[in-house]
Amino acid sequence: MGILEKISEIEKEIARTQKNKATEYHLGLLKAKLAKYRAQLLEPSKSASSKGEGFDVMKSGDARVALIGFPSVGKSTFLSLMTSTASEAASYEFTTLTCIPGVIEYKGANIQLLDLPGIIEGAAQGKGRGRQVIAVARTADVVIMMLDATKGEVQRSLLEKELESVGIRLNKHKPNIYFKPKKGGGISFNSTVTLTQCSEKLVQLILHEYKIFNAEVLFREDCSPDEFIDVIVGNRVYMPCLYVYNKIDQISMEEVDRLARKPNSVVISCGMKLNLDYLLEMLWEYLALTCIYTKKRGQRPDFTDAIILRKGASVEHVPSPRSLGATLEVLNK
Repeated sequence: MGILEKISEIEKEIARTQKNKATEYHLGLLKAKLAKYRAQLLEPSKSASSKGEGFDVMKSGDARVALIGFPSVGKSTFLSLMTSTASEAASYEFTTLTCIPGVIEYKGANIQLLDLPGIIEGAAQGKGRGRQVIAVARTADVVIMMLDATKGEVQRSLLEKELESVGIRLNKHKPNIYFKPKKGGGISFNSTVTLTQCSEKLVQLILHEYKIFNAEVLFREDCSPDEFIDVIVGNRVYMPCLYVYNKIDQISMEEVDRLARKPNSVVISCGMKLNLDYLLEMLWEYLALTCIYTKKRGQRPDFTDAIILRKGASVEHVPSPRSLGATLEVLNK
């Protein structure tokens, strides 16, 4: 039985198993096995050629944004509208077959926008160049999930499932769990909060599934078994995601209002160029960037050339002054 068949069997068993106190240990073990098989699936094949498989581009600018979605949802049109790059757009699916980069110039920042080929259901298993698309998405600072407003709910759930299965966690924070394997001493388990989803026995069973028999574990928040497995695996990527519903000119105002009120969501129309300015504002907020301006002593600040930093950065993170005698003053515009 191959890895795909094993994953399918475990997913079916999880789906038909009732969730209660009596089955929580069984479900925990199944989820640990599922995470192991998925990790094996993502490992590069030894027999595969190393040439011509990926289409990653060099990271440039102040931030990177990955544009993902199903075929023919408007990704290429969006790239052409927001950047000076012309990405081929047509009425048929799979117009874009490789990664096309563009640059959004906003508030003095250069934001690299990557138009990735449309992914299909089963992308995590390699269908439709899905692995390459998802591998590039893991390197982004923010993911824009482009959805067709006429069928957005179905597309959103399928895409979230594909990204979840390869270790991309959207709009989630890293679990506050301290985990450190040791050479001896058994498993030391503690928690600073009341746990309602995990128990010491379940933690031990999951660790034994990964052949870990000596470790120190400290829960600082009430986490689920899935989150604990993420901590053990250690290669999960936590990133913000904007759900962008395109083609709102094809649905009713009531439906537009319902979609716009969803968390982390923006409604737009690339065809009619509606609400694109608001999308840029939201993207800037999700990237958490801020503008820093330099000034020479006794002169006015130069607002034409900003240094772009992440919010929360201090003066020590600012590059050295661009000319001798320049001093830095942090001026948040």
